[in-house]
Amino acid sequence: MLAHNRRARHDYEILETIEAGLALVGTEVKSVRAGQVQLADAYARPDRRELWLLGVHVAPWGTADGFDRHDPLRPRKLLLHRAEIDGLSQQVRERSLTLVPLALYLSDGVVKVELALARGRKRYDKRAAIAARDADREAARALSQRRRHGSDSGRSR
Repeated sequence: MLAHNRRARHDYEILETIEAGLALVGTEVKSVRAGQVQLADAYARPDRRELWLLGVHVAPWGTADGFDRHDPLRPRKLLLHRAEIDGLSQQVRERSLTLVPLALYLSDGVVKVELALARGRKRYDKRAAIAARDADREAARALSQRRRHGSDSGRSR
C-alpha cells in the first residue's frame, strides 16, 4: 500500500470498487514508490470517453531538474477498458455518484488505484455511521469479555 484515503469511507457511502491503472511519468513513479503522494481531496471525472484522476498530489522527485520535473497536481489518466469507462461515466451522470480513489498500491510492479463509486454522506449520515460503528465495537467488546471470563451462572455459591 503506497497511499490510503482514510477520509473517503467517512465522507462517502461506498457502493462499488474498481481497480484501474494509472498513467504516470518516470519521476512520478519514483515519488509514488517512495510514498510521496496524497489522496485527500482527489476524485475522478469522465471527460471525452476517458477517466481522469484529479486532485492527487504527487511530490516532485528530489533529484529531478528542469524538464524532468512534473507538475504535482496535474490530471492523470486512468487506464480502464472502454466498456468500464462508459459504464462508470453513465452511473456518475445518471445516479449523481462520485468516483473517489481509496488507495494507491503496486501490483506486479505496476501502480494501481482502487476507485470507489460512492454517494456523498450528509452530516447526520456521518453521525449515524459513527454511532453504528461504536455500537458494533461495544457489542464485540462485551462478547469477547464474556467469552474470556466465562459465565458465572453455572457455579454454585
